[in-house]
Amino acid sequence: MSDATNESMSKAERFKLSNMDTWKEWAIDVNQDPYAIPLEKLNPGHPALFEANKVLPYFERLRKEAPIHLCEDSQFGPYWSVTKFQDIMYVDTHHDLFSSDSRLGGIQLGGRADPDPDPTFHLPMFIMEDPPKHDEQRKVVAPMFTTRHLHELEHLIRQRAGTILDGLPRNEEFNWVREVSVELTGQMLATLFAIPQEDRHKLIHWSDVSQSIGDPDVFETPEEGFLELWKCWEYFDAVWKERAAQKEPGNDLISMLVHGEATRNMPPNEYLGNVLLLIVGGNDTTRNSISGGLLALNQFPSEYEKLLQNPGLIPNMVCEFIRYQSPVAHMARTALVDTELGGKKIAKDDKVVMWYVSGNRDDDQFENPNQLLIDRHNARKHTSFGFGIHRCLGNRLGEMQLRIMWEEAMKRFGRIEVVGDPVYLRSSFIRGIRELPVRIPA
Repeated sequence: MSDATNESMSKAERFKLSNMDTWKEWAIDVNQDPYAIPLEKLNPGHPALFEANKVLPYFERLRKEAPIHLCEDSQFGPYWSVTKFQDIMYVDTHHDLFSSDSRLGGIQLGGRADPDPDPTFHLPMFIMEDPPKHDEQRKVVAPMFTTRHLHELEHLIRQRAGTILDGLPRNEEFNWVREVSVELTGQMLATLFAIPQEDRHKLIHWSDVSQSIGDPDVFETPEEGFLELWKCWEYFDAVWKERAAQKEPGNDLISMLVHGEATRNMPPNEYLGNVLLLIVGGNDTTRNSISGGLLALNQFPSEYEKLLQNPGLIPNMVCEFIRYQSPVAHMARTALVDTELGGKKIAKDDKVVMWYVSGNRDDDQFENPNQLLIDRHNARKHTSFGFGIHRCLGNRLGEMQLRIMWEEAMKRFGRIEVVGDPVYLRSSFIRGIRELPVRIPA
């Protein structure tokens, strides 16, 4: 770690985050009927609602009564909720009006404007940049996700999925998230970074840490979480130096960053930020769609029967899983100018939150949106990957992993039974499942 970073890290004990309200507990009754709460008091971003899986009725009410809704008082400060499909698409495709810049507030609830942020706690990444920097850095890693390269990975993914599924117990309860979802995505991440497979669990750990920094059950203070994330930098700093010393550039994400004109001179916190972006993007979205898809099939047994009768529905089913689960619950933006959205006046510097999880349940876009339909005709036209210049770079890789996993599962099993309640992630950013107890009948 550089001297500057060491100096910054030494401030951890006395450093107070400017947005400490993000981390403090705001009491909420997750079982309260959202229709009984005054409309102006609705705070759909409360992480406890996601942990209890009670948030969808909040968005249902907002779509009906206030599609563009201002929450003036929350642990995140004031923010606008955008809950209808077309409005979400408008915000996402107008980066000239709505910024992703981390110094203006970034892409998550809780981000605050800070023109001179502390590098210990500020981890810039290209998804939190506006053009031209966003475009230049994104272009560096884009070759990893071309159709040709994904085709080259397909056999490897199929081989790994088969090995994972063959190793599962029969007639015995186990956690599907840990044994299947995490394993498949972790192995893929290690391949993309070209690091030893035995280190894949470190990647999963850092991905989990990045989503749990504000959870008081995991870290007593946010500083603790950031100190853990800097261990990720230490690991990948060594990888960077190894790749930089190679005579021929490798075909992996770190080599691309090392040799990319827009990324080769990143400071430590920006390198860490971009590595975490690639880890979370490659892990959380795919892993939670794998878990959420199996849960949904068990919640809609007629759809499971439809799959058993026609495995050819798997490619479309994968898109429906991603719509139904909405693994990225929201993306946030900051208004660059005074503007108008859905008849509401949005002021410059206002925080605007696109609720992808709500857009995917918009009945103006999807018929019977709260039902899983694996043969849904427009399943692919969901909000989960975003729109415009920030559309998910690895979306086709994620779809491919889900498709192959289910193709291989159908060769081996009949129904995979969910035998207990899922445990959800305490986060309003990643709509995640931590535990899913299942059993595979012999």
